[in-house]
Amino acid sequence: MAKTLACIVTDPVGLYATPATNLIEVAKTFDSDFTLTYSGKTVNLKSMMGVLSLGIPTKAKIVITADGEDEETGIKAVHEKMKELGIIG
Repeated sequence: MAKTLACIVTDPVGLYATPATNLIEVAKTFDSDFTLTYSGKTVNLKSMMGVLSLGIPTKAKIVITADGEDEETGIKAVHEKMKELGIIG
């Protein structure tokens, strides 16, 4: 069963290229499929073009979903990286 993480972006610039790159690198270390949803659009979290195409601003509500054999550890790792980078509070 897929694991989801819903959160609010607190970084004053939103989700821009540098933190997006770090999140993508974390997601790519897992076999599970990761998606990022914002404003009704869903993209592959392992795709830089996909993530940046969403144009996620500060205070945006986003949902990250991990689906696969290592989804539990994967979603936790992405959540920790987001907190570490200050993307979320």
